[in-house]
Amino acid sequence: MKKTLRFVLFGLMALVITACVAIFLIVKLVLAPAAGEWSTTVKAGPLNFEIGVPTAVRLATSPWFAPRLDGHSLGTRFGTVRFAWKETGELLEMTCAPCSAEVPALGTQPIKVERLVATVRRDGNTLNGTLEATPQSTDATRLQGHWDGRLTPKNLHLSANIQDAPIARWYAVLVPTLPELQSARIGGTLALHGQLVLPEATFSVQPNISQFTVEGLGTEAMLNARTSCGPSARLTNDSWLARAVIAAEDQRFFTHTGYDLTEILASIDNNQKPGQPRRGGSTLTQQLAKLLVTGSDRTAERKLREMLYAVEMEQTLGKARILQLYLDNAPWGGNICGAEAAARRYFKRSARTLEPAQAVWLAAMLHKPQAVLEQWRRDGQIDADRIKWVAEGIRGISRNQREAMLKSVAVARFTAPEATP
Repeated sequence: MKKTLRFVLFGLMALVITACVAIFLIVKLVLAPAAGEWSTTVKAGPLNFEIGVPTAVRLATSPWFAPRLDGHSLGTRFGTVRFAWKETGELLEMTCAPCSAEVPALGTQPIKVERLVATVRRDGNTLNGTLEATPQSTDATRLQGHWDGRLTPKNLHLSANIQDAPIARWYAVLVPTLPELQSARIGGTLALHGQLVLPEATFSVQPNISQFTVEGLGTEAMLNARTSCGPSARLTNDSWLARAVIAAEDQRFFTHTGYDLTEILASIDNNQKPGQPRRGGSTLTQQLAKLLVTGSDRTAERKLREMLYAVEMEQTLGKARILQLYLDNAPWGGNICGAEAAARRYFKRSARTLEPAQAVWLAAMLHKPQAVLEQWRRDGQIDADRIKWVAEGIRGISRNQREAMLKSVAVARFTAPEATP
């Protein structure tokens, strides 16, 4: 009897193993990538196999298979995705809660949405659906939009449009715990169009911002703020150093309202190109907000806080005071901050009496002050291409002044100060 039972058990185990292997082989055969097809590796227990992503997408969105996903979940690098089949509209709903993703324009830390819901319907190689993001699963405040996609053997092209919504709502969805949201009165609206190509993960965005205003953060107190960097340089907008700093850090300073969409979009495009040095998209006003309020953490929360303060500062302080505060607080390497302290340390004169070449030299240091100072001490000079670029970007001077300045900049060599003990 025991031998018979053992034989039956071994037989059943053999059948189960055979069935599992057969299923694995069938799935592997059905989902195996064709030559040149976009593929990825899937892990099933101890087994790994390659699947064709377009084939898997077609299978998951087919009316005869998608209902079988109802109630199931899938762990992804963005968060756990739960599937639901909507019989009425014959579409698949995917809920990710919470859901996070890195947004290069907003820092290295991922941004998290409490609840993201997307629907998908496929017709051949064309996909479309809706998007909805909320700060909490029961909150009526939400961002809504629609998307469509085109599936090819090698990639997936996605295009999404988020409907025009109050900017305050965007903040509530993207950074609901931001302390400033308790006091800030945020006006204006934002709509967003974006495109994404997978698996390359290249993307572009086209925001449409209207009447962005901020009140209630108290930045008007900065009108009489004093710097801890030493005496104020008290520079006017037409001083050589002020002109050079604007050329180096924010050439549209006098025309933007605290943020520069042109520069932000250019930085997004540049930072996706391999081998290119990372490019920032912050305005001089945003840099001032970072220096005085938000700190320099590379997070989405900090970048979004920074923008709130920058927009309000433009309204409460005005361009002249913003520029003066920046010059009086900017870092210049070696624990030196403020234009007056930098001018006296590096050139033994006041900021107001700097020669054009000296002003350009100081302005060229601002993008990486400590690294540039170390290069100056090591090599006796700093990046000549950047110095030339800054000099050529200076505006509001005569032709004769520009020619004389470019000649002096081309031959300028300055002795780096010794490191302080």
